[in-house]
Amino acid sequence: MNLNPRHTELLDEVRAHGPQTIEALAERFGVTLQTVRRDVQRLAEAGFLSRFHGGVRLPGSTTENIAYRQRQAMQSDAKARIARAVARRVPNGCSLIMNIGTTIEAVARELQHHRGLRVITNNLHIASLMSTHPDCEVIVAGGVVRGADQGIVGEATVDFMRQFKVDIGLIGISGIEADGSLRDFDYREVKVARAIVEQSREVWLAADHSKFNRPAMVELARLDDIDVVFTDQPPPPPFGDLLTQGNVECVLAGSDTHNHTANA
Repeated sequence: MNLNPRHTELLDEVRAHGPQTIEALAERFGVTLQTVRRDVQRLAEAGFLSRFHGGVRLPGSTTENIAYRQRQAMQSDAKARIARAVARRVPNGCSLIMNIGTTIEAVARELQHHRGLRVITNNLHIASLMSTHPDCEVIVAGGVVRGADQGIVGEATVDFMRQFKVDIGLIGISGIEADGSLRDFDYREVKVARAIVEQSREVWLAADHSKFNRPAMVELARLDDIDVVFTDQPPPPPFGDLLTQGNVECVLAGSDTHNHTANA
């Protein structure tokens, strides 16, 4: 399913404010009840939302992520802008660890013209993308392959990552909560991401605006463990203050303006 702008806004509304009635959504977006019902029906059929009598809510909980193909479609324009912003900052001839996630895969597509990269990844999609690049060496982690998204996880993956010290660790995330915690759903994936954070001289987080205030079960790190956050919209309160307090630079993709929350 290709999401139109109203579909995306409707999903953002439910994600930000929880379960919503059809009437409230119609009033919020200035459309008819029939229009909202039609939108909700399409989103529910695609698995983005779950319906209940008179309303709609997110399909999962803090314990389960949205399916991979659905995540690919969500915020696709924002992810593309973020990917371009990240790629502009990646220098030629550097080493990177790139982890699991559709935003990180979008970055891989934008790195096709860089020179002299060495990429370590536990994401088979990224390995496939980057291995066709003639001027990039790709090192793939060992471990258990998750069939749902081709991510590689497990203790063997953690041990593998701890062999390296790279210039940039580039990670995605499922949710950023208002206490400053970065959270994800799979404990095995989180353990690998923690190792990536530890083994990177700089840690870059790529996260579109829908990840702010999104709950997930397992804490990966804190915002102040990150050096640069790439996102597509100014983070809502209280995240601007948290970024400032943590000396984290925030780069707004698609804008010529960098929101420097730290002294460079």
